[in-house]
Amino acid sequence: MSPTAITGVGAYAPRFRITAEAFEEAWGQFQASGVNEKAVPAADEDSLTMAYEAAAKALETADLAPGSVDWLAFASSRPPLEEEELTARLGAMVGLPETTTGYSFTGSTRAGTRALWAGMDALESDAETALVVAADAPRGAPDEDVDHAAGAGAAAFVLESDGPAAIVDRGTYAAPYPGSRFRETGSDETQGLDVTGYDRQAFTETIRGAVDELEVDAEPDAAAIQAPDGKLPYRAASAAGVGTDAIQACATVHDLGDLGAASVPVSLATALADGHDSILAVSHGSGAGADAIVLESAGEVSVESALEGGDSLSYAEYLRQRGVVTSGPPSGGGAYVSVPSWRRSLPQRYRLEAGRCVECDALSFPPSGACDDCGALAEYEPVPLTGEGTVEAVTTISQGGAPPEFADQQARSGDYAAAIVALESPDGETVSAPAMGTDAEPAAFAVGDRVETTIRRIYTQEGVTRYGFKVRQQTD
Repeated sequence: MSPTAITGVGAYAPRFRITAEAFEEAWGQFQASGVNEKAVPAADEDSLTMAYEAAAKALETADLAPGSVDWLAFASSRPPLEEEELTARLGAMVGLPETTTGYSFTGSTRAGTRALWAGMDALESDAETALVVAADAPRGAPDEDVDHAAGAGAAAFVLESDGPAAIVDRGTYAAPYPGSRFRETGSDETQGLDVTGYDRQAFTETIRGAVDELEVDAEPDAAAIQAPDGKLPYRAASAAGVGTDAIQACATVHDLGDLGAASVPVSLATALADGHDSILAVSHGSGAGADAIVLESAGEVSVESALEGGDSLSYAEYLRQRGVVTSGPPSGGGAYVSVPSWRRSLPQRYRLEAGRCVECDALSFPPSGACDDCGALAEYEPVPLTGEGTVEAVTTISQGGAPPEFADQQARSGDYAAAIVALESPDGETVSAPAMGTDAEPAAFAVGDRVETTIRRIYTQEGVTRYGFKVRQQTD
C-alpha cells in the first residue's frame, strides 16, 4: 500500500447537550448504557453544516488553500436530503474548485471509514490532496435506545502523500447480518430488532474479521472503535485485539453520544489531538461490515477541535430543537426567493464575496446594482471578506415577529438576534451587512462585539433548504 498521511484534522460538535438524567426524568429510564450526556444539533444545524465546520477547521490546520483540494468525500448515515449530490454544496461552502472530484457515502454507520478508504485509493491513483468529511446525527423513536444514545458531531481529514500521521495498514470484512440496525426507505427513524446476542455477534465478528485482515501487528496507544452506546465498544476489545484502556483513551461516546458515521472519525481526531503515536480505528456498519485502519504518527498532527458543550437542555427543549413539538411553518406569505436567485447569491452567502467598485474603489455587499458610494453601474471586482467583523446594530426577533419562512426555525430555537455587522476585508476595510445570530441567546450580542461567520440553515421553502452565513461570537 502506498503511503497516505493525515496532514490536518478538524472536529466539531454542537454546543447543546442533554444528560442521561434528563432522559431518565422524562421516561423513567435511560436506555443508552455508558452515555453520560450527548450532543444535540441546534435548529439551524444538520450533518451538512457540521461537515462544513469540521472541513473548514481541517483546511485551516493543514494551512491548505481550498483550491488545492482535488478530491472530496462526504459521509453521513443521515444526510439532510436522501437524494442530492451534497458534495457540490459542501465543496462550494468551503471554497473548493468546481472541478474537485466529489463522492458521497451513506446508508451505514461505516460510511466514515468507507470515505477514508476511498480517499486512500484516490491518492494511490491520481489525486494529490483529498478532503474526507464525516458528519452525522442519528435519530430513533423517542422511547427507543437508538434515540437515547443518538448524538451529533463531525470530523474532517486532509489526506496527502506525506505527513506526520501515516496510514500504514487497513483491513475490511463483511458478513450478512440483516436486521441488526436499519432505517427503512422514507422513514426518519433508525431502528433495530433488539436481539441482543445477534447484534453483539454481528458487531464483534465483523470487527474481529477486519482486524484479522491487517498485516501489521498493531499495538495501539489508542483505539477508536464504533460506539453505538458506551459499553459495546469495550465488549469488542478482545475482538479488536486491544485493551479497554486503549478504547477509553479516545472514546467520545460518553460525552457526545452515538455519532453514527462520524463515531470513529471523531474518536480518531481526538486520538490525534491527544498526541497518540499508534492508533487503531475500527468502524462497524450493520448489515454487517467493518473497516480497520492503523495509523502511526511520527510527529504532531495539527488538529482543531470544537467538541466542548455549552448549554444543557431539558427534555422538552430537546424535543423542540429537533422539531418534534412544533407545528411546522405557516402556509402562505413570507418573502419568496426562487432557488435560481438564491443560487446566484451563493458566492456571498457561502464565501462572503464582496465587490469593489471599479470607479471609486468602494466595497459593496452584496455586489449588485449601483455602487452605494458613487452610484456607478460598472462591474464589481470580487473581494472575499475574512469572515470577521463587529456588530454595529442588533435587535431581537421574538415569537410572531419573524417572517413566515423563519417561523418554523424560530418555533424550534426561540428568539434570535438580527444584526448589522461591519464585515472586514483582508486589507482592513469594512462593509455593512445584515446577519442572523447563532450559537448564543440574543442578549449575548451587543454593539461593538467581535463576531465571526459560519454557515447554517437559513430556512426551507419548497422542500429546498437555503444555507447561508450567520454570525456568532468570535472564538479566538
